[in-house]
Amino acid sequence: MSDDFDVIVIGGGPVGENAAARTAAGGLRTALVEAERVGGECSYWACMPSKALLRPGHALAAARRVPGVPVGERLDPAEVLKRRNSFTSDWDDSGQVEWAEGAGLTVVRGRGRLAGERRVDVDGRVLTATKAVVVCTGSVPRIPSLPGLADVPYWTSREATSAQEVPRSLVVLGGGVVGVEMAQAWARLGSDVTLVVSGERPLPKFEAFAGELVADGLKEDGVRLVTGVKAVGVSTSDGSGGSGPGGSGPGGSGLGGAGEVSLTLSDDAVVTGAHLLIATGRQPATFDLGVEQFGFTAGEALEVDDTGRVSGVDWLYAAGDVTGRALLTHQGKYAARAVGTAIVTGATDPEPWTAPVATADHTAVPQVVFTDPEVASVGWTEAQAREAGLDIRVVDLDIAVAGSSLHADGYRGKARMIVDERKRTLVGVTFAGPDVAELIHAATIAIVGEVTVDRLWHAVPAYPTISEVWLRLLEAYGL
Repeated sequence: MSDDFDVIVIGGGPVGENAAARTAAGGLRTALVEAERVGGECSYWACMPSKALLRPGHALAAARRVPGVPVGERLDPAEVLKRRNSFTSDWDDSGQVEWAEGAGLTVVRGRGRLAGERRVDVDGRVLTATKAVVVCTGSVPRIPSLPGLADVPYWTSREATSAQEVPRSLVVLGGGVVGVEMAQAWARLGSDVTLVVSGERPLPKFEAFAGELVADGLKEDGVRLVTGVKAVGVSTSDGSGGSGPGGSGPGGSGLGGAGEVSLTLSDDAVVTGAHLLIATGRQPATFDLGVEQFGFTAGEALEVDDTGRVSGVDWLYAAGDVTGRALLTHQGKYAARAVGTAIVTGATDPEPWTAPVATADHTAVPQVVFTDPEVASVGWTEAQAREAGLDIRVVDLDIAVAGSSLHADGYRGKARMIVDERKRTLVGVTFAGPDVAELIHAATIAIVGEVTVDRLWHAVPAYPTISEVWLRLLEAYGL
């Protein structure tokens, strides 16, 4: 097999797959290097399995909100986990490999490391690229420096999404997206869950009302929410448990026995559980990648321009979490498509909002938190818009329209629209409530297209749908 290619992509997750598929479709000989499973974190330990764990609980809760629908008292954990396993193909990537090879890619198994200009060492085998090397290695959990943690078994997001049995009890440290989603998923499956959050509410990067509604939803599901405290130490009553993450394969089991993990908090309180999930953020996976030779620091993001070209290295590109721009699968895939197009076309200084640039990374990043209630946002928060110096008007509204009333008895939701008063265009939108995820693409289009509120008034929402909230937001604005 030849070791010479036009393009070498390091990292075979969704981002790497998109970049590689783009260059291969453009006629470039492309190698896709992957150390674990082709399909990456999203397919096996993040987006797909986590949402598969969450969906049954959401469906049951939704049915209970509509009188007359016969529902059971609880979920069937075995069936939920079986369905979750199906979405990961039981952690078998042969289907993904078949797709990659069918797309014209050469899949190279092993850990890729930059070994000089246009050269990649894959476990001793050196590949050479004539045009470009693309780094799409994603991110890894950021583990806090917590006294005692090195001697205690714990879960990261991988173990939390791949566990093969419901934990008897679970302590979740961290109130970001992973923390709230996994807390609710396992609570609804029968685990006794405690969520520890250092701030006043979970989801601190979102609008405050979103975190407050999610906090209410978690409490209704029996999650004990501990806020305003930091973890200062951790220990275990089971000295035989080992240390570090609970397992490298599907279903790492942590303690697995009668032992308990004890988390000591800054107010001297102690919370305990059979398992501890560390959900304190993620960092770029640039360890053991050889980035130091190009002036970067292992564990830090690779700085790129909007075509994905790495600063100061004209043949090196990067996309996805590894750039630190937007740690979201869909945004990484978008950036990867821009990278692939730029490499194929040779674009170096393309116009904004054209295919070779990831312009939306700056102004229109959509995100959904798949809790119940859901949170869906795009663009800037109020705080971010004010920090940017924009003259804005903020419109807040309860989601109380005919569509939401029909959707669920006792529907509770909120919406926020942020308008740039100078341009009269939207710069940020946040929805929080049951099943609001499908509303966010309309907001994304409005922000990307810089649609004025005057023109948006003529986008008439169908009745009776939850989308009617758009009409109410514009009316509240004064149209």
